[in-house]
Amino acid sequence: MGSKCQSLFIRADANARIGTGHLMRCLALAQAWKAQGGQAMFITSCESGGLWRRLSDEGFQIIMVERSYPDPADWEITSRALAAHSDAWVVLDGYHFHPAYQRQIKEAGHQLLVIDDTAHLDYYYADVVLNQNINAEWLHYSCDPYTRLLLGTRYVLLRLEFLAWQGWQREIPPVARKVLVTLGGGAPDNQTLKVIQALQQVDGDGLEAVVIVGVSNPHFQQELQSAIHDSRFLIRLVRNAIDMPELIAWADVAVSAGGSTCWELAFMGLPAVVVVLAENQEGIAAGLGKAGVVLNLSWHTEVSIAQVANTLVGLLEDCDLRRQMSRQGRELVDGLGAERVVESMWT
Repeated sequence: MGSKCQSLFIRADANARIGTGHLMRCLALAQAWKAQGGQAMFITSCESGGLWRRLSDEGFQIIMVERSYPDPADWEITSRALAAHSDAWVVLDGYHFHPAYQRQIKEAGHQLLVIDDTAHLDYYYADVVLNQNINAEWLHYSCDPYTRLLLGTRYVLLRLEFLAWQGWQREIPPVARKVLVTLGGGAPDNQTLKVIQALQQVDGDGLEAVVIVGVSNPHFQQELQSAIHDSRFLIRLVRNAIDMPELIAWADVAVSAGGSTCWELAFMGLPAVVVVLAENQEGIAAGLGKAGVVLNLSWHTEVSIAQVANTLVGLLEDCDLRRQMSRQGRELVDGLGAERVVESMWT
């Protein structure tokens, strides 16, 4: 390993439209960087006070951006912060950071890691491109010959609270009764309500569910509260979950979006039914379905309440399938991804 660069700036945002996944996986990278003796700082447009406090409580400096790129104010704030740390690494995680923004960082003399799930840009001005997803090697990144590509689930970024569960063994009951619903931090189309309605069509003694609702979810007070009030069995809404590993350990199965939460579920061996809520999730859900880690229902717009219910019933009743899915997930994600990424940056 070469000489260690002490400063890391992470530029990532979180809001109701894009959810919290970009910022939360960057938190895992910041934790790994800090564990190796480095200093990590966040430059962010973050609408969530809970997320802001989470970063602050872990000792990370936060520089707020009111208007994100392409607004010129973004680069003014970012470049001013970077100017005091000429040898800093910079991490970009967000689909709005176009090649021009990347080029500005490189021209300022910084080493750059770009986290990107889709290879959607014409060019990547980066020293390292990271795609932690199972479909990463299907994609083509246009970049300089020196750019290192870290592709695939060997590089999944998991936060420290998950790594504490390394080696934990899940019990697989003959009939599953505990359902975890987690559809992302924003869920603007209120797909959470569709899943709650699907749960009402599931017959089973002792069924119970925990539904995780992001702090920025606009449907929490009215539709979701009303839906669980009339439920035939116990459903608990959890807003801004701070004990995600414990909830995943509690559950027997999950209903999840196809985003970065899938890697947390796989690491802890939780079988899942997955619906696709955004374009960047389509390849992930397809790859995980093909690998036997999830049951992929594909796009939420094409899935009925009855289809969600029927798929869930089948999984609840099939012990052998759940055991196989659990094993496949744990083989896919070993928890060492963030450590591998930091080592690659410092080598």
